[in-house]
Amino acid sequence: MNSIDNLKVKIYADGADRDGMLEMYAKPYIQGFTTNPTLMKKVGITDYTAFAHEILQAIPDRPISFEVFADEFTDMERQALEIKTWGENVYVKIPVSNTRQEMAYDLIERLSSAGVHLNVTAILTLDQVQNVADALKDGPDSIVSVFAGRIADTGLDPVPVMQKALTLLEVAPKAELLWASPREVLNIYQADNIGCHIITATNDLIRKLALGGKDLAEYSLETVQMFYDDAQSAGYTL
Repeated sequence: MNSIDNLKVKIYADGADRDGMLEMYAKPYIQGFTTNPTLMKKVGITDYTAFAHEILQAIPDRPISFEVFADEFTDMERQALEIKTWGENVYVKIPVSNTRQEMAYDLIERLSSAGVHLNVTAILTLDQVQNVADALKDGPDSIVSVFAGRIADTGLDPVPVMQKALTLLEVAPKAELLWASPREVLNIYQADNIGCHIITATNDLIRKLALGGKDLAEYSLETVQMFYDDAQSAGYTL
């Protein structure tokens, strides 16, 4: 199994907790960051713009994705152009559709043609990948986020989907495939093995990378010790 230093896939940290983001920023193998309105709400952020500017001051030199939150494409476009001005390292997250399942391909093409670095998000089908790739093919560096974890949640193996997505993205040479919503550390190695460009993961998942190559017999003993210690500390008796 590859060590962290030997992984070819770029690891982005996914979150909106400032302290957690700075913890990840201190790790040289974390090459970028993603966040979204749901993560921001979860940690209690109330001022979207203020949070973004604060983080960009602290992390000025690695890609960070911030998402629009409008549902009308005209408003998405206005928000995207505003977010673009926040920094050279900013990628604007555009959902593949709005809540009425109207597809955002035309908007993606307009923004990409205008030089906006996009992170197209919430993609789950290969048809969506194909259309997004076509929209991005003449644009600047961009990210195509396929939610492999959610695909796996439905009982489907995401690996063949991600492999096919890589092929579809060949028409957009400046677009990188991002494995989104991983569920376990194994997904990071899977993404690396197929040549996926980026994987984004929570801090908890990233911390588990330290277990790579760990002796399984030793890990077994540690697990037994944990069960024993917890039973003792709880005062269980029979």
